[in-house]
Amino acid sequence: MLANPTLDQLQVFLAVAETGSFSGAARHLNRAQSVISYTIANLEAQLELRLFTREGTREPILTVEGKAMLADARRMVGVLQDIRARADGLKRGLEAEVTIAVDVTVPSPALVRALAAFEAEFPSVTLKLNVGALGVIWEQLARRLSDLSFGGSPRDLGDDLVSVRIGEASMVPVAAPGHPLAMYKGRVPLSFVREHIQLVVSDVSKVTEGKEFSVFAYRTWRMTDMGTKRDLIVSGLGWGGLPTWMILQDVQAGRLKVLDLEPYPERPYPLHAFYRADAPPGPAGTWLIERFRQELPTACSTLQQMSDRKRHGTADQEEVLRINPSTTAASTAR
Repeated sequence: MLANPTLDQLQVFLAVAETGSFSGAARHLNRAQSVISYTIANLEAQLELRLFTREGTREPILTVEGKAMLADARRMVGVLQDIRARADGLKRGLEAEVTIAVDVTVPSPALVRALAAFEAEFPSVTLKLNVGALGVIWEQLARRLSDLSFGGSPRDLGDDLVSVRIGEASMVPVAAPGHPLAMYKGRVPLSFVREHIQLVVSDVSKVTEGKEFSVFAYRTWRMTDMGTKRDLIVSGLGWGGLPTWMILQDVQAGRLKVLDLEPYPERPYPLHAFYRADAPPGPAGTWLIERFRQELPTACSTLQQMSDRKRHGTADQEEVLRINPSTTAASTAR
C-alpha cells in the first residue's frame, strides 16, 4: 500500500525533531506523550522507515532516513499551511492575487521596502509586478491587466480612474562629467542644449503616441528602458533626464553631473496610486497603497539630505537638486 501520511502525522514528526523529545513535542502540541509516540509509530509503519533511533538513549535521535524525510515534511506542512491561510483569506475577502504596474520614476528603494512589508503582511497573496514608463501604467489599468498602478498623474485623468496621492519624486537633467554640457560654465542656453544628443525613454504604449515631453535637442536617441538610458549617459553618449533617486550614488561618485539647463530645471512632481472606479482594491491592495504612502517620504528625505550636503559642500557641488515649482509627471523629460 502506498504511504499516505496525514498533515497531523507530519506536524507531530516535525515537533519531535525540533524539540528533541516525545515529551517536548507533547508539550508543544498540548497532547499526551502516548499520543505522540503512537502517531510516530504509525507514520513509520506507513513509510516503512525508521525515523528515530530510540535504543540506548533517553531521547529519540533522527536516523539517516529521518533526516532525509525532515526537509520534505517541512515543505509539505508549509504548503498545506499556505493553503489554509489562502482559504481563510478568501473567506475574509482577501485578494488571492494583486497585480501592480509601477512607473520607473517611483523610487526603487521605497518600492522594495513596500513589497517586502507586503510579503510579510500577506504571505498568502500572490503579487505580480510590471514596471514601465509613461503611459504603460495607465494602459495596464485601462486594459484591466493590473489592479493598481503607481506613478505620476496623467494630464487627463478620466472619471473611470481614482487616484490617491502617495508622495513625490523628481527628474533631473544629467550628463557625464566630460560631456560638453557638463563642462559649460554657467547656465546652459537652449541653443547649446539643442546641439547635443538627448537620450529619451519612449512610451511603448499608445497613451502618449505623437506627444513629446521636455525634448529639446535636434538629435535624439530613444529607448524603452530607464536603466539603459542611465548607462548610456554615464558612458558619455548623450544627456537626459533621470529620476533623482537613480542618480544619487552616481553624482556622489562623480560619474554624473547635474546640469544647469536654461530650458530644463529639476522638476518635482506628485506620485499617485491609481485604480479603476469600478474595481476598488481589496484589503491587500488598500494596505499596499498606504504602505507606499509611508515609504515614499523616506525616499524623498534621502533626496533632501543630498541637497543639503551639496549646498554645504564645494562650489562645484552646489549645482545639485534645485527645487522648482511642481508639474505633472507627463511634462517631465524621460
